[in-house]
Formats: sequence, structure tokens, C-alpha cells
Amino acid sequence: MTRQMTGAKMVVQALKDQGVEVVFGYPGGAVLPIYDELFLQNDIRHILVRHEQGAVHAAEGYARSTGKPGVALVTSGPGATNAVTGLTDALMDSIPIVVLTGQVPTFMIGSDAFQEADTVGITRPCTKHNWLVKDTDRLSGVIHEAFHVATAGRPGPVLIDIPKDVQFATGEYTEARRVTTHYNPPVKGDIGTITELVAAMETARKPIFYTGGGVINSGPAASQLLRELVEATGFPITSTLMGLGAYPASGEKWLGMLGMHGLYESNMAMHDCDLMICIGARFDDRITGRIDAFSPGSRKAHIDIDPSSINKVVHADFPIVGDVGHVLEDLLKVWKSRGRKTDREGLTAWWDQIRTWRKVNCLAFEQKGRTIKPQHAMVRLEALTKGMDRYICTEVGQHQMWAAQYLGFEDPNRWMTSGGLGTMGYGHPASIGVQLGHPDSLVINVAGEASWLMNMQELGTAVQYRLPVKQFILNNERLGMVRQWQELLHGERYSQSWSEALPDFVKLAEAFGAKGILCDDPDCLDDAILEMIHHPGPVLFDCVVEKHENCFPMIPSGKAHNEMLLGEAETQGVIDAKGSVLV
Repeated sequence: MTRQMTGAKMVVQALKDQGVEVVFGYPGGAVLPIYDELFLQNDIRHILVRHEQGAVHAAEGYARSTGKPGVALVTSGPGATNAVTGLTDALMDSIPIVVLTGQVPTFMIGSDAFQEADTVGITRPCTKHNWLVKDTDRLSGVIHEAFHVATAGRPGPVLIDIPKDVQFATGEYTEARRVTTHYNPPVKGDIGTITELVAAMETARKPIFYTGGGVINSGPAASQLLRELVEATGFPITSTLMGLGAYPASGEKWLGMLGMHGLYESNMAMHDCDLMICIGARFDDRITGRIDAFSPGSRKAHIDIDPSSINKVVHADFPIVGDVGHVLEDLLKVWKSRGRKTDREGLTAWWDQIRTWRKVNCLAFEQKGRTIKPQHAMVRLEALTKGMDRYICTEVGQHQMWAAQYLGFEDPNRWMTSGGLGTMGYGHPASIGVQLGHPDSLVINVAGEASWLMNMQELGTAVQYRLPVKQFILNNERLGMVRQWQELLHGERYSQSWSEALPDFVKLAEAFGAKGILCDDPDCLDDAILEMIHHPGPVLFDCVVEKHENCFPMIPSGKAHNEMLLGEAETQGVIDAKGSVLV
């Protein structure tokens, strides 16, 4: 039996059939038929954001924290172009979102009509795939296919551009089960290469697991298999910024995050290892540093669902294309069937070396005086929220790195941050998406004042929908990471790295109808954080911190992993000029 309905009704029906519970959007003329259909139903909740970029970042936060695809709905022209940053962010970090955009009527396309833009052309480089639907009969099938493409293989953003006349016209609705798709990426890895990797693991003396967001994207089973593999082999494990939580921060094999602002022990282990097993990461430049000096003496395995990532940056001696969960399952089976062998003598010596590197205590700092150190703020936030049902988002900058260094994540999907694109303004709307997905959880966005101001208007969204998101601003009155680079790499020429017109954040919060808290005294910090946590509504916390604190460790641009700047560890004589540990 055929089902005839308008294109606008098809959109809403297809979203229902895909299990969509919430849509983040902003209406405009080219999507009014869809908004009319949303008004006539109660199954899907629509969240009115204040900017289309905010809609897409909120969809990202929802997707990253729930494991379900996020959905955004925006109008044509500027609505679509405002969504481009969020689309690119999701593409870089492999976040599954579906963005629906309105378009001028088909007969007006190409005429420079009001609010017309070549949305498909503009977004082709920043989506996994996109569609312009000119036939109403095809619309529902395209929407179903879009959800499949967004979530299958390496996840990512997709976009469907829908002309207004297609929304008004009547056509036949296609059920999801009747849609045939040709996009079916392989999920099982080559068993021969997996066996070769297991053989290398059996003889490795200095192995390391290097994990990324692909473990989390694969689902909870992949994280559990990773934990089982680490405990069974006894190999050390590190992670990219995007992979935090796949292995618990409290785990004894955990070396901490690696990369530009990663821990000393993790970066040194990556540099000196003889077998690197990369699982669901893409050898980003913030991880590798200088390619020719990146882990020079190691054999490298690369497990990734995306074949284009294999050998793209670093040559893989053991290239394995497949879903992380499936590959880890087979890897464990083969390793167990071959007798669970490792080089125990080599591993013992390797862990002795790692323990020596750990003595550097590269995250050490001293909270003294009456000014709050940003590291101290993160340590207290961690202590007072540890063990809670907690989700953390961040903006981008020094605060993002301090959050990654000092906050511990025991489970996947609890950490939402912009990794590949480094999008200032991401965290605030993302936290709203997370809170919608987890209404009873504690959701905190760790922010810098400059980054938070880029999408400050979304505080109105949080107030309107009574979302108790907590905005925790480390306010140093500077573009902190820019200022740090100018100090260390540009002769202390601080060109445009501060603002002379910052708002009173408490008054700003109150103007929106939210709770504002100011804290500039380390003795009052705990009480202020507890007040933030227990307030039942949205909070804007202005934590005034040291203006010129630098984020260490740091691998300067163009340097290798073993050429880190360590800040206080260096000034206190913990290591010598060659990087040897003295304590």
C-alpha cells in the first residue's frame, strides 16, 4: 500500500522512523512547510537555537554523547552557510549528524533568488555526502539513506538540500526497509594481517597502544574489547584528545594523553617504542610532530575503518581496514589461540623505563598567592565532580588542554571537544546537545572567555528550555593559546591577543535569566564550584585565573616527541638539557 504525503510531512515522518527524538534548528522562509509539520506533532522535540552554527554543534554534542546521529534543520542561504563550520568540525572529528537545509523552489535555482546559495556545492568538501532533492518521490528514500551514510563506516556529517516546492508537493513515502543502499563499507579486517600483527606483538619489547576517537565511534563493545586487550597483554596505552575515555584514566596501564600537550611519559614512550599499534586514530599532525622523527625505530600497525586514512600520513607495516570492534575481537581471538605470548622480560624493562619518565611529574604546578592557577581550577573541578554522572565539553584553547590533562575519564562518550578543526565556540552549544541527550546528568562546558563569547547567545537556548548546563570559564582576559605561542615563538610580540572590552559575566548571565558566579580567590573556589554544581538551572561561572600561565608540556611546532618543553619540570631541575630524568 502506497502512502501519499507532502514533502514536508515526509521529512517529519522519516525522522520519526529513524528514531529521532530531538532536532536543533532555526526557521526561515525556505523551511516553513517543514516547521508547520513539526508544529502538528509531538513525537519530535524541536530546540530553537540562536544561531545555525549553534544548531550543528548542539547536534554534534548530542551525537557524541549518545551514540545516535544528531539532526539540525536550517533555512536556505545564510542558514546553510552558517552551518558550514559545524559541518566541517563534524567531518574532521567523524561525528554522525544529518543536516536538513531549505532551498529556493526548483524553478528558481540559479536565478540568484532571495536567500539562494549553492548549498550542495558549498558543502561538498565539508560533508561525507550531500544531496539536492528535486523530486518529492525521492525525498524519503534520500533521508533514510542519509542516516545510513552518516553512521556506517567512518561516521560523519551529511546534508540534504530540499527546495521549497518539493516540500509543498505530494509524493509517495518510501519506508526505510525498502531503501537500497550501495554504501556498505567492510567491517571485518584481513585475518592474515591481523595474524601478522599478533606475531609482532609476541616479540615486541617496547610496544604501545595508540588509540583515538575511532574506538569510541565503534561503540561500547569496542572500548570493552580494548580494555580486555590492554589488561591481557600488559602493554601501555595512550590516546589522542578524541579518544579519552575509551580506556579508563584510573587504569594502571594508562600513560595519559599524547601529542602537542600530551604527557611526558606518553610522548617519550611513543618516540622510543618498537611496535606502535594505532587503533582508530589518523596520525594527526598534533600527534606526530615532525614526521621524519616520529617513532623512528618502530614498526607500525594501523587499524581504521577508513581505507583512505591508511598510509596517508605514516607508512603502516600492518595495515588493517575494518571496524575497530570487529578487528579487536579477531585480534584477541588470534592472540589467545596462539598461547597469549608476550616478551615478558622486554615488557618488564619497558615498564621500568616508563616509570622513570613518570618521575618527571610533568603536570606538577604550585598554587600560591591570591590568584587562581588554571591548573588548580581543573584539579578542584575534577575532585568535586569525580564519580558523578558527568559529561564534559570544552571550547578550544589552553583551557581545553588543561581539561584534557587534569580531568579523568573512565568511560567513553563523556568527553566532547573539537579536535581536528579546533573550533572556538563549539563547547557551549555542544553542551546543550549533551544535556538534551542526558537530562538528568551533570554537563559542564570548560571554556575560555574569548572562545565562549563566540556563541554566547546560546545561553538563551539553555534558559528557554530550562537546561541546567554549567559554563565554567577560565577567564585570563587573553586569547591564551595565541598569547602562549606569541611568547614562546614570536618574540613576545602580543599582537591582538587580548580584549579590552570583556563583559561582566555575572551580569551577562543575569541578563539572560541564568545564574552568574564570580570567583577570583583560591580559598573560595571549592564553595563556588559546589554552588555551580548544585544550582538547578544554567550557570555561567567566571573563574578569574592567572593571565600569563602557559600550558605545558608542549611539543613546539617542528619538533619531535622527545623535544618537549616542560615548564616547571625543567626550571626545577627534574630533567637535564638532554631530557634525561634526574630524580
